[in-house]
Formats: sequence, structure tokens, C-alpha cells
Amino acid sequence: MKTNTVPHYDDSINTTGCCAKFNPDGWDRQELHFRDKPFLRATTRSAMHVPLNMGQVFTRVGTRMAENGAVDLDNWLILSRDLSAWQSEHLFSTDKDIPDEEMTTLSGDFITKVFEGPYNKAKDWHEQMQELVRADGKVPGRVFFFYTTCPRCAKAYGQNYIVGIAETLAA
Repeated sequence: MKTNTVPHYDDSINTTGCCAKFNPDGWDRQELHFRDKPFLRATTRSAMHVPLNMGQVFTRVGTRMAENGAVDLDNWLILSRDLSAWQSEHLFSTDKDIPDEEMTTLSGDFITKVFEGPYNKAKDWHEQMQELVRADGKVPGRVFFFYTTCPRCAKAYGQNYIVGIAETLAA
């Protein structure tokens, strides 16, 4: 893939009025290359890794991005990772600055893997992502997850796709 691009997010099926049904085609085993790729950064509170205000934060950020014309489905990606048992970080891909929101950039090389299953498997998937990087002869860095649908929509669609995105560092 070219620098600062992500696979296309297909939103053509949306029967819930909330999250589109995720189409995993083109997302598995992709190499992503970011150089100062812009993101809106937000954090959520957790209790022992269980999100407490994720819906509130995602709604606020989604609304702010839409109001500022910053939603681009050819650039759609939300990277999430736990900073601790009490806080998570979420990076929303965008090419526009959003007033009154924290903006940041991300640089590095990453590899993706599509998983399907309940959110409580994330710990196992985290380890699988690190092993995937090692199998390519690299050193694993940060591991993010792209939660493609909210729990309610995952239940409605009968599938819960989550994309693991692991940073690959030179050995």
C-alpha cells in the first residue's frame, strides 16, 4: 500500500442505522505505511479494561468530524489501544484539523490481521499480532485494534470483525 493509505471501508450495507456491516475484503495481511499521518486523538475511561464512556466519546468525535467535513471512507480507520486498565486511546484517521480536539500524527510501518469473535478475545489477538510481526522477522511495537462495529451492531449482523494492527520495527 502507498504511504498514508488504508483499505477502503465499505459502508454499503447498513441495516442498523448505526454501524455499517464490515466487509473484511482487502483488510487482512495488509502492510500499512504511515508518515506523519494525521489523526484526531481521544481517550476513554475504563474499569479494568472495560470501557465506560466509549459511546459518548465516539459520538462526540463522530459528530465533530462530520460537522467539519472530515469523514472520508477511503481513509476511515480508528486505532484503539489500552494505555492502562483505566484508560484507552483512540486515533481517528482524518486529513483535516478539527477545532477544539486534540490532533496528532502517526508514523511507522504496520501489518493487519482480521479477527472475528467477541471483544474479550483481544488479549489473545494482541499476542497473535505480536507473533505475526515476529514471524516476518521484525520486532513488534504498539498493537492497535480497529473495532469495526459497536457491540449492538455486531450482534445485529451476527459477526464481530476486529482488525488487529501491529507496528513492525526493524530487527
